[in-house]
Amino acid sequence: MHIIITDDCVTCGACEAVNPRIFTIDVNHAKVLAENIKGNEQDCIDAALICPVNAIWIDDISN
Repeated sequence: MHIIITDDCVTCGACEAVNPRIFTIDVNHAKVLAENIKGNEQDCIDAALICPVNAIWIDDISN
């Protein structure tokens, strides 16, 4: 699974609330800790769905 955080991110923290092992918030926008995605794919999908500005894009769900 490949996840992209777009520049639309407003650092609301919704993704981090879903799974702080995958998503972290810095000053400018969310970051993805790619090494923690495996086994947590559903949390990634959930975070993308709840993002209020649709800033989380799942580019490749098969990996």
